[in-house]
Amino acid sequence: MPETTRELLTSGGWNELEFGPFRDQVTIHWIRPFEDDQPGVALLKYEAGASVPRHRHEGLETILVLDGVQSDEAGDYISGSYIVNAPGTEHSVWSDTGCVVLIQWDRPVKILEEEVA
Repeated sequence: MPETTRELLTSGGWNELEFGPFRDQVTIHWIRPFEDDQPGVALLKYEAGASVPRHRHEGLETILVLDGVQSDEAGDYISGSYIVNAPGTEHSVWSDTGCVVLIQWDRPVKILEEEVA
């Protein structure tokens, strides 16, 4: 028996879910929050032009782009793209058009550069 389910995520089922604050112009829907040493699983919704500053992955991170385009220094990832970021890697993330991603982090990331207001 699954702990939790989310229906039809690849066909827009995320539209029916409640998202809360995460970062400026990025909201989150927790599927399974971090607990002790257990990974966190969530949906992130980026508004057009949103970004997350340079950060280091303290554990494995996997991302499935459900809608829109997510970008980092290595390229642009369209809907259906699956990205794996190994522990110790660093990058910043943005979306020019807006996007929704399914993300699993083994551990929270460490922000290296905060945006300057």
